[in-house]
Amino acid sequence: MKARAVAVLALVAAVAAAIAASTAGAGSSSAAASQVVNCRGPLKIGLITPLTGGAGFLGQEQLSWTQYAITRLARGLGLRVQLVRGDTPVEKGPGEGLVVAQKMIADSRLVAVIGPATSGAVASASQALFAAGIAHISPSATRTSLTYGSNKEATSGFFRVVPGDNIQGPTDANFMVDKLNAKKVVLIDFQEPYSVGLADSTQAVLRRKGVETIRQSTSVNTTDFSSLVTRVPNDADIVFFPTQQPPDAQTFAQQLLEQGKRAKVFGGDGANGPTQFKLAGSYVSNFAPDISGVASSKALLDGWKKANPSATLGSFGPPAYLATQVALLAIKRACDAGNGRMNTRRDIIRQVKKVRVPSSILGGAFRFSTKTNDPLNAKFYIFQIQPNGTYKLVG
Repeated sequence: MKARAVAVLALVAAVAAAIAASTAGAGSSSAAASQVVNCRGPLKIGLITPLTGGAGFLGQEQLSWTQYAITRLARGLGLRVQLVRGDTPVEKGPGEGLVVAQKMIADSRLVAVIGPATSGAVASASQALFAAGIAHISPSATRTSLTYGSNKEATSGFFRVVPGDNIQGPTDANFMVDKLNAKKVVLIDFQEPYSVGLADSTQAVLRRKGVETIRQSTSVNTTDFSSLVTRVPNDADIVFFPTQQPPDAQTFAQQLLEQGKRAKVFGGDGANGPTQFKLAGSYVSNFAPDISGVASSKALLDGWKKANPSATLGSFGPPAYLATQVALLAIKRACDAGNGRMNTRRDIIRQVKKVRVPSSILGGAFRFSTKTNDPLNAKFYIFQIQPNGTYKLVG
């Protein structure tokens, strides 16, 4: 309990610092938003994602696909675009999103951001980015409250190309009940926005369906889960483990086996990582399909593989391509509307929701909902890890 209290106090301090920094920079951000942007010069797009640390694999995937989208699409749209990288390791806490965002805001040539990748980073950075007039389009932040409700954590400058936990939680819970016949589920959160929000959403549906639930909590920096495993009842069917670090899911699943527990590990989208979380029989959910099975995306995938011959196809990269495509199309619309220049960077925000992608890399047409800044009719997918470590679509 003492360790948890310290972690909570640290999180509160980080959030308070983020709010203070955001408020302090509001004036300069507003001034930056009013600057005229010449579309003929080189423009910049920022990428805010974990490039290092336990979730570094996620950011590296997003980096390769974001750069690929810029290389493939910008010239055809008549745009000259450079990519600016911003690293937000999850171990540094959600406030790091604001630290990186403030650096990007100061660059008047930077007109849009891909990300932030994590829900906590969005919540900390969105107000400052919006004050600077910068559209930010996340390929992976799923916390429901970022786009829903009267107390949205993100501003109207925030968009995402993947659905939120309001879809993921019920999808996961319904699969546990309807397909796995779960009667008792342990849910673990890591005292940060993504896992807490997803665990809450999943637990609420499980309870409504009469499933017995047990909630546990630990620090995002925990690496030995043996004490948590000890508290998993022998008759538990599922342990819901919404980590953002797939190696932790692998460690937890192995420790379950070592202690003779029969529960299966069920991870959220953050646990997706076939090279890192590969214990057979485990489950993961994800906001994107395996695009190797999307016939219309074959040429895109072949091109990406050629540009990144040593990379492995994962679930986080293709949505980053889509988010970048949306950003580039919105920039193009804003530039055309202003006859080659934008009066403010905010002109792009006004264009994002108008973007249509007839054939998305994720399959089918893409557009935003009229009610929220979320994709229209998006869904989550369930995968089971096979004996050879591959992820098989099962729901």
